[in-house]
Amino acid sequence: MRRQTILAGTVGLMIGASGAWIGTGLAMSDNDHGDHGNDDHGHDDHGMSTEVPEDAAPSTRAFIEANDRMHDGMMIDFTGDADIDFVRGMIPHHEGAIAMAEIVLEYGEDEGIADLAREIIDAQEAEIDWMQDWLAEHAD
Repeated sequence: MRRQTILAGTVGLMIGASGAWIGTGLAMSDNDHGDHGNDDHGHDDHGMSTEVPEDAAPSTRAFIEANDRMHDGMMIDFTGDADIDFVRGMIPHHEGAIAMAEIVLEYGEDEGIADLAREIIDAQEAEIDWMQDWLAEHAD
């Protein structure tokens, strides 16, 4: 498998059994040097949606769908106000974390990961509530 370099730490990526990138995100191998339109990465630059392989496991299908929803939600209309734009983008990002945690609770087997997923759900829900309240006070 080629060594991969992740360009955006907040973008969710998964590596399939073949070692190929699946899911959405910005990544490049050491050989690609930024050719993000290359279909070999498992995503396209424009819609950020990913085709789900026919033989994908149910959990993989769920993760891809959750990633696509999150990335679509993060495609906000930027206002030029860094605080508002940050909060508007982070809400769907947190919703994506919750969706991923729910997927692992449904399909995962490791109790330690399940405990982490439950903690993530609780924390992200509280932060979403806080951000929605903040937006109600600060955004037009």
